[in-house]
Amino acid sequence: MSQALIDMRGIRKAYQTGSVTFEALKGIDCEIRHGEMIGIVGPSGSGKSTLMNIMGCLDVPTDGEYLLDGRRVDTLSSNDLADIRNQKVGFVFQAFNLLPYATAFENIEVPLLFARVGSRKRRRRVTELLARVGLADKAGNKPTEMSGGEMQRVAIARALANEPNIILADEPTGNLDTASGAAIVKLFDELHATGKTVIIITHDVGIAQHTDRIIKLRDGRVEGNGNLA
Repeated sequence: MSQALIDMRGIRKAYQTGSVTFEALKGIDCEIRHGEMIGIVGPSGSGKSTLMNIMGCLDVPTDGEYLLDGRRVDTLSSNDLADIRNQKVGFVFQAFNLLPYATAFENIEVPLLFARVGSRKRRRRVTELLARVGLADKAGNKPTEMSGGEMQRVAIARALANEPNIILADEPTGNLDTASGAAIVKLFDELHATGKTVIIITHDVGIAQHTDRIIKLRDGRVEGNGNLA
């Protein structure tokens, strides 16, 4: 059994469009340990988002073996993958992906509803999370009533709802100004300090330098694994 939290061996992902096959990942070997903060960097089209989707069980590889916390997940059913996404992984996206008609409280509550958490416990958990991300006074606000930085903090709180071990963030500061982006990076640093495994896909060298280790991708392959030098 793998000692790594994430252990990928020979991961390939191909997409078929008519008679054309595009191979987004071309044999990725990758290990991420419990509690690491990892940056995944690379130019557009290098395979970063595809790799994140497979890591987070949003997609499955065409070939290769993927063990998550010692459990092989590349052969699991769609229902089993959904359970992993709901319980083990929290996602943070560049576009926030909040429900536009729902309040901050209701957006954070969504994963708890899917997990069938009771109403009293849901209220307590959401209230705690709003306070944790500094938005206790924004519980009733809808996304149109919040700044970009506030929306991203709501998204992070939602990602934390079911206390996942892994936070996967895809360009989490891409739509934010410098000050808001710095606040989000600080929040990720705090989550990392509590023992969360944080994986950040980013084009921002400054964010990548906050991480313990950087995985560099190019053309669907790992080009480097260590630091930016």
